[in-house]
Amino acid sequence: MLHTPLCDLLGIEHPIVSAPMAGTATADLVAAVSAAGGFGLLGGTSLGGPEWLREQIRAVREQTDRPFGVGFISSAPGTADLMAVALEERVAAVSHSFADPTPWIEPAHRAGVKVLVQVQTVAQAVTAARAGADAIAAQGVEAGGHAGTTSATLPLIPAVVDAVGTIPVLAAGGIADGRGLAAALMLGAAGVWMGTRFVASNEWAGGEWAKARVVAASTDDAVQTRVYDLITGAPFPEWTADRVIRNPFVDAWQPREDEIPTHAAALREQIEAAQSDGDAEVAAVRAGNVAGLIHTVEPAGEIVRRVAAEAERLLRERPAQILR
Repeated sequence: MLHTPLCDLLGIEHPIVSAPMAGTATADLVAAVSAAGGFGLLGGTSLGGPEWLREQIRAVREQTDRPFGVGFISSAPGTADLMAVALEERVAAVSHSFADPTPWIEPAHRAGVKVLVQVQTVAQAVTAARAGADAIAAQGVEAGGHAGTTSATLPLIPAVVDAVGTIPVLAAGGIADGRGLAAALMLGAAGVWMGTRFVASNEWAGGEWAKARVVAASTDDAVQTRVYDLITGAPFPEWTADRVIRNPFVDAWQPREDEIPTHAAALREQIEAAQSDGDAEVAAVRAGNVAGLIHTVEPAGEIVRRVAAEAERLLRERPAQILR
């Protein structure tokens, strides 16, 4: 069985973490991932606010006694109130992203809660390590949703591993199967952080139309854009971009970003209507390049177990096939 320092840190069987996708990584998904031996992260940054988060944490505990955590878009307003709920509820770990994690780490440790930090550059990883992060998720540009725009996962993982010493590193971006997990482990990572693969799961709380769009997409269909952020005023740093499945709306507005402020209100209404109607020609379906490797919607627990089993098999068999 695969076993890494991440497993020891979080008390899990498989070195697989499900990404805290805002609004859609809810109790059912988190409980299914954790019950299968992975580590589920609730998407803590939500319009539901602190009481919604408290309800979600307790809903996970009604379904499993396995460890799980809460992830935050730390650049968003209201993070302090949400963080307070996670610490009061004594979740196993919290994760922070898109902001300096330093202010969040000591209070979490004082409460006995581990801290995972998602980074997009080596410099950010060094900052997280110096601040006392328990694990670091290094996210490449291939990732679905919001990510940096500089480094791909393949070079970023070993660079971060080299930079942060013994702190466990998770590979994020471009991983959807056992091949990705095995490759990440060979690069020195202690586990993987997967989002897009869990979008195409039974328990993901987004629309069925979005799941179908991910399953139908090819690797070439996932593109980085700032269109939706510019329209909605999303609370992400300017150095990020948003990876979505290409659609006519993105194609129309990507070359016209400078015109968006003039039409933002009308475009916002158009997006909201499309989201309500399940219209993927306009609404954002956030997914990474690995969408092209995903062909079915499956139970999240089965995904966890299969990815772990595939990686173990590859790590046992592949070296014998290529070493002489």
